[in-house]
Amino acid sequence: MTDTGGPHRFTNRLIDESSLYLLSHAHNPVDWQPWDSVALQRATDKDKPIFLSIGYAACHWCHVMERESFENEEIAAYLNEHFVSIKVDREQRPDLDHIYMTFTQAMSGGGGWPMSVFLTPQLKPFFAGTYFPPDDQLGRPGFRRVIEEVARAYRENRDQVFGSSDEIARRVTTYVADSREQSLLVSSMIAQGASTLMRSFDHAHGGFGRAPKFPHATELSLFLWHGSSGRDSSYLEAAHKALRAMARGGIYDHLGGGFARYSTDEQWLVPHFEKMLYDNALLVPVYADARQQGGDASYLRTVRETLDFILRELTDATGGFYSSLDADSEGEEGRFYVWSKNEIDRILGADAPTFCEYFNVTDEGNFEGRNILHLTER
Repeated sequence: MTDTGGPHRFTNRLIDESSLYLLSHAHNPVDWQPWDSVALQRATDKDKPIFLSIGYAACHWCHVMERESFENEEIAAYLNEHFVSIKVDREQRPDLDHIYMTFTQAMSGGGGWPMSVFLTPQLKPFFAGTYFPPDDQLGRPGFRRVIEEVARAYRENRDQVFGSSDEIARRVTTYVADSREQSLLVSSMIAQGASTLMRSFDHAHGGFGRAPKFPHATELSLFLWHGSSGRDSSYLEAAHKALRAMARGGIYDHLGGGFARYSTDEQWLVPHFEKMLYDNALLVPVYADARQQGGDASYLRTVRETLDFILRELTDATGGFYSSLDADSEGEEGRFYVWSKNEIDRILGADAPTFCEYFNVTDEGNFEGRNILHLTER
């Protein structure tokens, strides 16, 4: 890594990468390495643990951790001295993301991005988590303390670190191998799967589980099929409740079309504002099937607006597709998607009162003083 003293003081090896996500970290003071033989050999030669950070371009908390920790020269200096730091774009290397997400979920009980994994030079993880604030707060350990403790453990308790990494690797390898067991798919298994899913269904607001709530297009498709087959209409009713709630909630972009990645609350009001191609691609056929099975006429509008959004925002002129849109605009999460009542009054004039009533816009707002447009259940 070089320090030029110019506007981009630091430049690391990511400067030669093709990923926009990796390039965005090329001028961090962290001496980031791409995942390649040079970086992995460096960890072996220097006998240093690997700090593996996996994220993607549209990830809000990836941006937050970069600003708070990876652009912090003090934290970067500690990482550079005690670790070989590797950055991976999960959209470019889904294989690595899958492997280490499995470890992260097994060790921490949860997952997500940015994913922060500490590995031995033999690529076996011994500690993992997701986003860490720079300092201890709200019950979460700070990233400074995490890297100091990990470095100390690696230096002073090597046998324990390597032993735990071997055990974790054995358990997860066994789990992955067991989960690949082949069996004949029969109707009773589908019914059992649907029944299991129903136990986690939110009958008050639609969808599965509590916040954060994801659309779960595949599961809703299963409910539509299972319910329409005449076996149990409650699955059909559950699917429609979720589809209506999502299309009316703030997770759906009522102006531009398309769905955000997930809702941060149980009622589908406040989205995590990034939009993913795969979410929208999976939801379109679910809404189309639901309409064909006699669902709300509004489903057709949802399908058309979502496809229009994909064509307008996620389709390249050469025919390819973009994978996502960033959650942040002008340095703020969701800035592009939220409105003050004054903005709406100024833009719409005499039509503003009708618009505000329809989309539940108020002076106080429902998100940090601004409004996420949504429809009231009718």
